[in-house]
Amino acid sequence: EFCCNRDPLQSTTMASLYAVKGILILDHDCNRILCKYFDDTFPGVKEQRAFEKKLFSKTHKSNDEIAMFEGITCIYRSSIDVIFYVFGSSAENELMLAQVLRTYFDAISRVTGETVEKATILDSMDAVLLITDEIVDGGVVLESDPEALAINATVSGRDELQLTEQSLMSALGRAGDLLRKGLA
Repeated sequence: EFCCNRDPLQSTTMASLYAVKGILILDHDCNRILCKYFDDTFPGVKEQRAFEKKLFSKTHKSNDEIAMFEGITCIYRSSIDVIFYVFGSSAENELMLAQVLRTYFDAISRVTGETVEKATILDSMDAVLLITDEIVDGGVVLESDPEALAINATVSGRDELQLTEQSLMSALGRAGDLLRKGLA
C-alpha cells in the first residue's frame, strides 16, 4: 500500500488551479494499491479509508463513469481487477477530471504493456509512482500527455539499469585484473 498526503498552500487567487483532490487505485476487494490525497478533506488514514469504502461500495458494481456524493465529484474506470479513481470537489469540471483519469490510465497502460491489472501495476510500481507524481502535484494538473508520462517514467528506470550494468561490468573487469596480477 502506497499513500502520500499533501497539504498545498492554497491562496484564493490560485484556488482554480487545485482541481484534483486525490488519485486512488483499489483492487476489487477494496484494498488500496495506491492512493494520493492532495488536500485535507480527508485528513487521516481513518477518514481516507472510510471515504474509500463508501466510494467503492457506490462504484464497484456500477457501469457509470462518474459518482457524485459528499461534496466530491469522482471519475472512475475499472480494468480487470482494479478500479482507478480521480476525484475533485463537487464544483470541479467533470471533463477535466475525466481527462486526468484517461491520461493516467493510458500512461500506466503503456508502462505495463497494455495489460492493466493488479499484478502488472505492482510489478511496475516504480513507474506508476513516477506517473502519479508527474501528472498532478499538490492538486494541480501538470501533464496531459500519456506518452510523455510513460517515457519519463521508464527512461529513468532504463538509465538506472544501464548504470547498474556498467558498474557490474566495471567491477568484474577490475576483479579480473586483480586476479591476473595475483596469479602472475
